[in-house]
Amino acid sequence: MTTATATLTGTYAIDPSHSRIGFVARHAMVSKVRGQFTAYEGNGYFDAEDPTRTTLELTIQADSIDTANADRDAHLRSNDFFDMDTHPTLTFASTAVEQVDEVYRVTGDLTLRGVTRPVTIDFEFTGAAVDPFGNPRIGFEGRTTVNRRDWGLNWNAALDAGGVLVSEKITLEFDVSAIQTHAA
Repeated sequence: MTTATATLTGTYAIDPSHSRIGFVARHAMVSKVRGQFTAYEGNGYFDAEDPTRTTLELTIQADSIDTANADRDAHLRSNDFFDMDTHPTLTFASTAVEQVDEVYRVTGDLTLRGVTRPVTIDFEFTGAAVDPFGNPRIGFEGRTTVNRRDWGLNWNAALDAGGVLVSEKITLEFDVSAIQTHAA
């Protein structure tokens, strides 16, 4: 184990002020709507030498959804979509991590609306640094595409010209900066 790699191994907490958890959905078959969640917390253990020992847990507050449109956000919070009154959080817990070339493939259980299904997200390691406050940080970018109907997010409206208002396929995007809270 190299000294540089050894210093990366440890327990981390996601820094929400320097991270983004977002999504992209096709709207009316012609454009994309982008949104994000603004309230979340996540932590995990990163093992630089043996990625299979890496773990991740993430909890997102459903009511923090933000698409830059108050009416759309209210609709997304409703029973038609996230049903945040009944299901106030979305969660992800890793079940396996493997390194494939330069990619960390994270498989885990994603829970939305009380439905838990497995997803796999490919993450690219974007770097490590010590910030001006002495905090060791690591960064990752990842994305995956899911079918929202798999979690009961079924609402839609047919368009006169054919097609539907909201795509079933949603791309989830993760830009993560995590602060080391405990070295290995």
